[in-house]
Amino acid sequence: MYLTELSQTSYEDLIIDLYTDIGTKNESEGNNMKKLVCMVLAAMMLLSGVAFAEGKLSIQGSTSVTPLMEKLVAAFPDKSVECEVQGTGSSAGIKAAIEGTADLGMSSRNLKEAELAELTPVIIAMDGIAVVVNPENPVKSLTKEQVSQVFKGEIVNWKDLGGEDAPIVLISREAGSGTRDAFEELMELTTEKDGKKLSLVDFAYPIVASGNGEVKQNVATKKGAIGYLSLGSVDDTLVAAKIDDVEATPENIKNNTYAIARPFIVVTKGAPRADVQALIDFILGAEGQQIVADNHYITMG
Repeated sequence: MYLTELSQTSYEDLIIDLYTDIGTKNESEGNNMKKLVCMVLAAMMLLSGVAFAEGKLSIQGSTSVTPLMEKLVAAFPDKSVECEVQGTGSSAGIKAAIEGTADLGMSSRNLKEAELAELTPVIIAMDGIAVVVNPENPVKSLTKEQVSQVFKGEIVNWKDLGGEDAPIVLISREAGSGTRDAFEELMELTTEKDGKKLSLVDFAYPIVASGNGEVKQNVATKKGAIGYLSLGSVDDTLVAAKIDDVEATPENIKNNTYAIARPFIVVTKGAPRADVQALIDFILGAEGQQIVADNHYITMG
């Protein structure tokens, strides 16, 4: 039996059998042999534990990357590798990769300098961030400056944007969201005080949504709502507003005419294991990138 085929129960049975055999020897020789057997079996179990771990991948991070990653791992041809995908947020996924509790982290924002010092990032796709409104809202085109003013709380009524006389209901993401970090950076919605970066959106008192799903639900059910989310998550319950008269489409992100875009990144700590590297290679290959394109994200080709 190969080491990697032994279960914990198999090890225990093996130890009992060896101890029984050793019991036929004299006491002194038997004690020495028992010590040697214990040391060898302990080493075998440690080595086997590593081999067992390679059959399962823990993938954690961005809730924007999660739906795409779930489709990618479902199509991954090596079915001997079990992939568990969890949408925990970009910052949480990066932390998990650093701490070793995830084999692969997912991020929808660029890594910070301190994170880059510990992790190796790979861009697997590009994504636009859509500014979304309720389908019943007549305002379906905004300038980048107007969006910034809305999320700072400087414009609070739709009539000032050519719409109805109704309050604007802001929907934002939670702290630690890669979508939020990228959106605030691209729209210049942060400031610094005492050396700390502060979000200007917080001062506008938005409804905070945990994940793209909550953003969609809030905007779809509130006529005066405006929010932002991954372009790949937009469906017919929402309208992606034009920004500076440019539609949020993969084509316009590729040709750099749509301004609000960010990378989808996976990260590993150090050189990835063979099974992790195989998954990354699949994602960046022809089949993986076709899945990226089929889900309305921008390929790396």
